Amino acid sequence: MLNGIKERMMSAARSPHAERVLFLVSFAESSFFPLPPDLLLGPMSAADPKKWLRYAIVCAIASVLGGIAGYAIGHFFREWLLQFDTFQGQLSTFQMAFACWGLLIILAKGLTPVPYKLITIAAGLASFSLPVFIVASLITRGARFLIVAWLFQKFGPQIAPVMEKRLGLVLLVVALVVAAGLAYMLFGTHGGTASICPTWVANLPGAGSN
Repeated sequence: MLNGIKERMMSAARSPHAERVLFLVSFAESSFFPLPPDLLLGPMSAADPKKWLRYAIVCAIASVLGGIAGYAIGHFFREWLLQFDTFQGQLSTFQMAFACWGLLIILAKGLTPVPYKLITIAAGLASFSLPVFIVASLITRGARFLIVAWLFQKFGPQIAPVMEKRLGLVLLVVALVVAAGLAYMLFGTHGGTASICPTWVANLPGAGSN
């Protein structure tokens, strides 16, 4: 099924409506769609290098708007989500973690291959500051798509296999290191109980927003 969707996306990248499809895919991926917009952004930037910046901006704006939709899902469907034991049992710890580290989580995860929809819905569920969420999303998603679009317009479609093998791995390692650090600071020093938010983190925008 996913292969079929991917093939249709690649065909859309060569169509006259490619930019509209890029917007829709980027929007949907931030809240429910399973495939990343990079699959369109890269080939489009390689095919028309003069428009790489335009495509990256379109992708970033759509992704943030889709992120707001994902945030709304987490926020307004909170009671429904809490019917699931997974959410209900971890809600208190989750809210404490996001209240302290929310900004850093958004900035780190927005760059990585980790599905961004998980972060958008989680931010809404935790009632994280919406303005801070929007600004952080613009920064991190903008950076990710600018990197992808620039690399494709610079090196062409032949960069795709390298990016799939190397860039994704590098970003994933960064995410794992960040996650491990957060886990240690949250749980490692208090025997499994979330630690007090460090002063420098507590002073970041959005900290303590819920």
